[in-house]
Amino acid sequence: MTGFSRRRFIAGAAGASAAIGMPQIAYGQAAARVVVIGGGFGGATTARFLKKASPQLNVTLVEPNRRFVTCPYSNLVIGGWRKLDQISFGYDRLAKAGIAVVHDTAAAIEHDRKRVRLAGGRMLPYDRLIVSPGIDLRWGAIAGYDEKAASLMPHAWKAGEQTLLLRRQLESMPDGGLFVMAAPANPFRCPPGPYERISMVASYLKQSKPRSKVLVLDAKENFSKQPLFQDAWAKLYPGMIEWVPVGKDGKVVKVDPKAKTVETEFGQVHKAAVANVIPPQFAGKIARDSGLADQSGWCPIDPTSFESRLVKGIHVVGDATIAAPMPKSGFAANSQGKVAAAAAVAMLQGKALGPIGMVNTCYSHVGKDYAISVANVFRVVPDRGLIEVPDSGGTSPRQWEDENRRLESVYADGWYASITGEMFG
Repeated sequence: MTGFSRRRFIAGAAGASAAIGMPQIAYGQAAARVVVIGGGFGGATTARFLKKASPQLNVTLVEPNRRFVTCPYSNLVIGGWRKLDQISFGYDRLAKAGIAVVHDTAAAIEHDRKRVRLAGGRMLPYDRLIVSPGIDLRWGAIAGYDEKAASLMPHAWKAGEQTLLLRRQLESMPDGGLFVMAAPANPFRCPPGPYERISMVASYLKQSKPRSKVLVLDAKENFSKQPLFQDAWAKLYPGMIEWVPVGKDGKVVKVDPKAKTVETEFGQVHKAAVANVIPPQFAGKIARDSGLADQSGWCPIDPTSFESRLVKGIHVVGDATIAAPMPKSGFAANSQGKVAAAAAVAMLQGKALGPIGMVNTCYSHVGKDYAISVANVFRVVPDRGLIEVPDSGGTSPRQWEDENRRLESVYADGWYASITGEMFG
């Protein structure tokens, strides 16, 4: 794909996703009840598009938090480029759109009775249920790393207080200190996220603590957009960042939060001034407790509808799903939510599902006026399942000039404003 046509593709991707992900659906659906669990990229999108597809639906969104803090752009808070309130969104406009927003925790799914039990005791009956539970961290998967340890070695992989904690630790870090990140093996939320974070940390350190170093200990042999990130690191932060793959003893297996040390598979111990430990992950608790996740800890789905392969009548969208080759990203969850909404309405009406197509676009800020991206289109093919459409996108060219990187940063900001506006605006 040429640079020009690719930029046009990315710039229009948010709108295209709506068109691709939402087959034409007849209006006039009777007042069936659809409950959506989780108010993030997948859940908020699903709730809004259910109402768009069939305004008469009784749509209830269950979300314990009154404000949603996005993981996209949380790395910019860590780097000092944005404030947390700039990436935080309330649910008032979803409520004004006719969606019943319930701020409570889904404690259990009683799928035999088709109802959700809330922590506060209320029961929510449903005709279709859509679950967007996000991820939970596998506490203890790295020896010594539990919830208590996260108060000393933040993961910041769920945006909010952990984001601010990591930022405060960076601000307190002495010039000349070592920032250590432990990056997880696949699969995990937001494949390029750790490396954008490293970029934001390096950007801050270069300006404020230039004698400091960054060490990335990785449980993988390679990572998303790797050549683009490493090109940028060499250009913007020469000599500051060292990345160690699993084959060169990059896998962290043990931590000591009080001593701020991390230990690798072959016994190498690294002392950090600040340690950011991103542990392995799995589907959110409500999905695992409700039989929606298999032994892998993730949720298998039918990609034509995102209905669970394990429990009929329930759809699962977002990071919790097994939906490869789609990544676990905010835009992917947004696309999947539209497909699940369309499928739920069609099933309630007894109609056939339309053709399925989805889009993912992922931008990463690497430095001031410097961003990179990847964009792809996915569709469902009979007997093959979900595939990436050949030549449908790809990454930013490595040979692009500075002006193209600057434009990518502008497009990134536009993408973020567009997708959050679609969900919460």
